[in-house]
Amino acid sequence: MSAVSSRNAVKLPSRREGTVIAVALAVWLAVTALFVGFRPEHLYIALFLGVMLFATGTTRRLVVALLPFIVFGVSYDWMNILPNYEVNPVDIRGLYEAEKSAFGIMVQGVVLTPNEWWALHQSSVLDFMAGCFYLCWVPVPILFGLWLYLDRQYDVYLRFAIVFLLINLIGFALYYVHPAAPPWYVDGYGFEFIPGTHGETAGLGRWDRMMGVSIFDGLYSRNSNVFAAFPSLHAAYMLVAFIYSLKARCSVWLRVLFAFICVGIWFTAVYTFHHYILDVLAGITVTIAGWLLFEQGLMRATPFGRFIATYRKYISGN
Repeated sequence: MSAVSSRNAVKLPSRREGTVIAVALAVWLAVTALFVGFRPEHLYIALFLGVMLFATGTTRRLVVALLPFIVFGVSYDWMNILPNYEVNPVDIRGLYEAEKSAFGIMVQGVVLTPNEWWALHQSSVLDFMAGCFYLCWVPVPILFGLWLYLDRQYDVYLRFAIVFLLINLIGFALYYVHPAAPPWYVDGYGFEFIPGTHGETAGLGRWDRMMGVSIFDGLYSRNSNVFAAFPSLHAAYMLVAFIYSLKARCSVWLRVLFAFICVGIWFTAVYTFHHYILDVLAGITVTIAGWLLFEQGLMRATPFGRFIATYRKYISGN
């Protein structure tokens, strides 16, 4: 049997690995069911991960490699345990007035935010492009990471995946430090704080109606994390993918595409009333800060470097 075939053969995890897997899945399901609300997809995901972790060494290494993205998803879901507006007051008027002060546009003697100005200049072409851009914000970075792993660019993959997670954790922490309402909230509810408000599609609803689907309605109708506009993590994801595309072995056209999608998402965030320009700039700042913290800070620490080396060795199967 070849070395490759041997690595890919069915190999059950050790007793220790099996215990860790079982306990981790049980804790995740228990906490989610007790504090977030159990949904059928939680069980489906647990079963899928369980099968992948126990099936073969190859599938187990893949799941371990994807742990940064799995932790991101669990962390996002678990923010429902304690809404950020119960931790600190929500900034509604302050951010709106700051946006006007920094980027306001005078129209017939009235200062408008860029969101409000674009509401007067909508077009079907921009509506279509906006929806396409926003559909890319999570899937494209995750697919990029998966491609890096399957292409055996393990070092770049791990750096990208962990920075992606780090940026999210920084952003989630800031949501609790400074809860902030998005532009569509001010447009629909004014400056009154209404706890428990559910998400809205805002300008992305025009794409749903244009295409005769309810994709964004399905995504945002279940979003209870409304007061998490600052910083915009929509602005972050494609930027970190673009940064690590510069380090990866990939074609120039892919980097250009990533840059195009990145800028398109920044525009869409403002055009569709989902974020202020200040939110987008904060998301860009968080991305750069997270990247520098990882590359210039954590990676220079010997213990963390050993952890990364061990992680890389495990997922590569060497």
